[in-house]
Amino acid sequence: MNTSARKSVVIVDDDKFYTKLLTQLLTENLGRPVVAFLNPREALEALPRLDAGMVVTDYEMPDMNGFEFMTEAKKVVPDANFILITGHQITPAMQEKLKASSVKSVLSKPFTWRELCDEIVRHWPTASLNPFSVNTTSA
Repeated sequence: MNTSARKSVVIVDDDKFYTKLLTQLLTENLGRPVVAFLNPREALEALPRLDAGMVVTDYEMPDMNGFEFMTEAKKVVPDANFILITGHQITPAMQEKLKASSVKSVLSKPFTWRELCDEIVRHWPTASLNPFSVNTTSA
């Protein structure tokens, strides 16, 4: 049985409207569960109960930044892949952190939901199995 087909996408971003929109669009177009959190600490508490294949996290959040969140999350979901989204310019210091991290992709805001879908599919832990039913006809 293909267990990757049951895995979820987890979104962590403190922007309520943005997170709700991304969750809706990804759920409708990836054909898999999408679970969103506005608070990185709440996401860390929930991750052990989720079967996360991909974690999409914002860089700038209250309480902890995206790198801090990913460091802790990787301990809980070691097989998940991570995408960092940010509205900030990638500095040389951030580039060094990215090289040493488990980040598979970085998307700068604004980006389209299709760009995010493409990155999720490309970096899914079992991409060779192509566990997605991506709807490319949506606007």
